Amino acid sequence: MKLDDILSKAGKYKAKKRIGRGTGSGKGKTAGRGSKGMYSRSGAKHRIGYEGGQTPIINRIPKRGFSNANFKTSYQVVNVQDLEKFDADSKVDIANLLQAGLISDEKGLVKILGTGELSKKLHVVAHKFSATASEKIAKAGGTTEQA
Repeated sequence: MKLDDILSKAGKYKAKKRIGRGTGSGKGKTAGRGSKGMYSRSGAKHRIGYEGGQTPIINRIPKRGFSNANFKTSYQVVNVQDLEKFDADSKVDIANLLQAGLISDEKGLVKILGTGELSKKLHVVAHKFSATASEKIAKAGGTTEQA
C-alpha cells in the first residue's frame, strides 16, 4: 500500500485547524497569537528589516568608505574565433553580432578579445578592442573601427 493510494474518506486530506472557536478547541481566546502587541492584531505585516520600532541595525552601524562599483563599465565580450562565422570581406557590426547570437543586448557595449585565430578579411566595428584582437584582425587583412 502506498500513501498516495489512500482514499479521501480514510484521511487523505487533513482538516484545517479551526482556531478562535472557544476554549474547548484548544485554540480559543487569543487563537494562537499570544497576547497584545502588533501581531495579535489583524492585518499585521511589517517590512523587511523592521525591528519593532527600535533603530534598525542598518542605521546603527557606521557607514564608511566609497565604492566604485556603481561606475563600472561592463562589456559584452566577443572573441576573434567567434568572428569566423561571418563571410570574408563582410562588415561585422553590433547588429550583425546580435543577429548571429554572439551578443544579447544591442544597446550594450561590445569588446572584441583576442582568443583564437582569424583566417578571413573582415571589417569589424565595436566599442573596444584588445591589443591582440586588433593585431589578429589586421594580420588577417581586416580592419577595426571604434563604434
